[in-house]
This record gives sequence, structure tokens and C-alpha cells, in this order.
Amino acid sequence: MKKKILITGASSDIGIAVVQKYLELGWKVTAHFNKSSKKLKDLKFQNNNLDLFCFDFEHIQKFEKFVKQNKSFFKKHDAFISLTGLNNSKQFNLLKIDEINHHLNVNYFSSWLILREVVNSMKKRNWGRVLLTSSIGTKFGGGEKTFAYSLSKHMNEFFPSIFKDLAKFNILTNCVQIGVTDTKLNKIDKNKKMNKRAKLIPLNRIARPEEIAKYIYFMGSDENTFITLQKINIT
Repeated sequence: MKKKILITGASSDIGIAVVQKYLELGWKVTAHFNKSSKKLKDLKFQNNNLDLFCFDFEHIQKFEKFVKQNKSFFKKHDAFISLTGLNNSKQFNLLKIDEINHHLNVNYFSSWLILREVVNSMKKRNWGRVLLTSSIGTKFGGGEKTFAYSLSKHMNEFFPSIFKDLAKFNILTNCVQIGVTDTKLNKIDKNKKMNKRAKLIPLNRIARPEEIAKYIYFMGSDENTFITLQKINIT
């Protein structure tokens, strides 16, 4: 039987590349998005192994209730990747508590609610892969307007002690810290000065979404047979 993976935040440029990678290599994919995604719908039309799942994680209490009422939906997945990435740019001194909480809900707590369900079924199958994602911004404390984003993504780099015990069931849990990538979001803000950022990278260029997807697939599939509880820096 084909393995099945749940990918949250799949409508981003990196998310689309990750979905395509898993489909190409024979997986069944459930792709989450929170708004209309033409690219995902086009992929769905082309591939019967793709299912779509829409939910706005900012409404975290509603999502918690949804998870409790639909446990069987989450438990059928062999692997889980979180690519959610809410980033409402705002200066540090202007942020409100509610705005920080929105970032935490989308970028961390949504994954935590899903993990509580998928891990138990993975243990029964004696196999599972969990991959959370962070950002290179956490390494430097975030940018002037990305404090809430970097803080919330940084939480994905923390592995509770119980995750170590999961290795006994062949459940490998890791986090990838994604570097500067050629995506639409990075092109929207003209102040980011991507050329200057590229000069800070040893290869003197930013990454392509397909490159990031390749490493994500390796960490979140049966190609990874031994690495767990690690933060992998893809920069």
C-alpha cells in the first residue's frame, strides 16, 4: 500500500514543490491550505493521489474541536510535515499580544494538535516520519518586522522528551531550518534586497523551492532511516 502524508501550509511555493515531490515518488498526499489555491486545485485535477484540506489555523479553538471530531482523518497518515508560515510583518514595538498569539496558533499549536493524533497511529504501525519547519531567521533573532514569525517558528525546534521514545517505534522526528528561498513572498517586499542576502550565502545564490523540497522529502520519508531529534539547517 502507498504511504500517506499530511502536509500543512502546502499552498506556498515551497509547499507546492514538496507536494509535487511526494506525488512523483508514489505517495498519497493530503495537502492543507487556508485560502483558495489554484495550483493545488490544478494538481488535484491531474492526480488522484492528492486530497485537499482547507482550514484557517488562526481559529485554533475551532481547529482543536475539529481534530477531536475527526480523529480518524488524521490517524490514517503515515507521515506529517508542517510548512505553515503566517508572517504579518510588524515592528517589534508595535506588536500586540493577540498578533503574537495568532502566529503561535498557526505556526506551532496547529502542528501540536495534529501531532497528538498522528503519533499514536504511527506507533501502532511501527513507522512514522514527522518533520517540522523553522526559519533561518530564528538563528539571528528575526528581522525588524519578523519577531512574531521567528518566535513561533523557533518553537518547532524544541523536541519534547517523549519524542525520544518514539524512535523505538521507528518514528523519526526532525526540524529543518529553511534559508532564503526564491519564493513570491520574498519578492513582494522590495526592501529585502535579495541580492545582498545572496552574497551572504557560500554559493552566492538563494535556494530554489525544488531544492528545499528535495531535502524535506529525504528527512520526511523512508529515505531517512537513522536521523531523529535534529535541527537541519538548509541554508
